[in-house]
Amino acid sequence: QLVESGGGLVQTGGSLRLSCAASGRTLSSYTMGWFRQAPGKEREFVAAVLWSGRSTSYADSVKGRFTISRDNAKTTVFLQMNSLKPEDTAVYYCAADWFNGDAVRLGASSYGCWGQGTQVTVSS
Repeated sequence: QLVESGGGLVQTGGSLRLSCAASGRTLSSYTMGWFRQAPGKEREFVAAVLWSGRSTSYADSVKGRFTISRDNAKTTVFLQMNSLKPEDTAVYYCAADWFNGDAVRLGASSYGCWGQGTQVTVSS
């Protein structure tokens, strides 16, 4: 089970750091992704880090503003979000992909384990 934390209300231009941890296990064998879903919209890919840590991938809308990372013990995955915009408002989900390929997969259907989500609201 994945558990997200760190969401909240922030003003435009502010920052938040989301965390994702797995209860009772490490995440070192999994490619980890962050997705988000705004009201009335489909869930969309935000960022992911390959299981090996050798590469990351970002949606164009967040490049240069968001950074995904793992801690050294690979028990937690983070999403640092800077320069937040109102259009970043959504429920953010952490997800795990246990396919150990050599490239990040971007589709939500590739991720078999999901957290419950954490709300991020950016006020204008």
